[in-house]
Amino acid sequence: MTAHDKTPSAWVIATRESRLALWQAEHVRDLLQTRFSHPVSLLGMTTRGDQILDRSLSKVGGKGLFVKELEVALEEGRADLAVHSLKDVPMELPDGFVLACVLEREDPRDAFVSNDFATLDALPQGAVVGTSSLRRLTQLRALRPDLKIEPLRGNLDTRLRKLDDGHYAAIILATAGLKRLGLAERIRQVIDTNVMLPAAGQGALGIEVRLDHPDLVTRLATLTHTPTWLATLAERAVSRALGGSCSMPLAAHAQWSGSDAATPGTMTLRALLGHPAQNQLVRAQLQGSPTTPAEAEALGQQVAQQLQAQAGPEWLAALVA
Repeated sequence: MTAHDKTPSAWVIATRESRLALWQAEHVRDLLQTRFSHPVSLLGMTTRGDQILDRSLSKVGGKGLFVKELEVALEEGRADLAVHSLKDVPMELPDGFVLACVLEREDPRDAFVSNDFATLDALPQGAVVGTSSLRRLTQLRALRPDLKIEPLRGNLDTRLRKLDDGHYAAIILATAGLKRLGLAERIRQVIDTNVMLPAAGQGALGIEVRLDHPDLVTRLATLTHTPTWLATLAERAVSRALGGSCSMPLAAHAQWSGSDAATPGTMTLRALLGHPAQNQLVRAQLQGSPTTPAEAEALGQQVAQQLQAQAGPEWLAALVA
């Protein structure tokens, strides 16, 4: 047998073991096998974020808890790449790691899920709504200060079961996850971004690898969906400039208009910041036509500066207190 006859060793994807995370990893596995004719296997893992369910993420270390164990598997050579929901990926990656690509985004909006009520507006006064996202919580409070908002942790199936068991009148989830798992029928209302602005990167998948695998980095880069990549770079730049984590009630969402195969179109980047103790929001918006990562990130930084100017030093200090 010659060297050319050898079967290449499989690329190993590190993934959380929730049903949604496995769907995402299997989606990427199938994409890689189709595109590169290369064998791919999965390494299922349970992260600290999956284990700690009795406290909100903002109190136990943030969304990075869903990522850390996967990065350790990459560092130790047990895996070659990790698939993440981009909204769970910290704004700064550890030294030696890189997001090699971002795939085309699924619907980034939030979903209103209820067994008894058709819309957010239809909820009766004092109804109990489940979410552990500070971003969603502050926007809900501004929209409906009469609602009672209770923590909701666990994977997607666990959250739906808690709703079905009668603990909540409604829960707020990501539309993308429900669609990916074939649960779109559970959505009673897809919440317009003018009503509830999504998290930076929501609905997009990112693939993380080590920088010392340059061949893999180069090949994965060909899978990048450029409009999604530029939009999420702008969104994440807002969060990075504000020191954003899940302990900060921050939303950022970029939308393209007028773009086609020949022209990049116009990006509208909107962001908002909630107050940690009051039912207040500040909002910012800018338009641009970024064609490079640097231009997209610059747009995000400008929007972050608008938010900072509106919020003022006391508001910003309260967010990190």
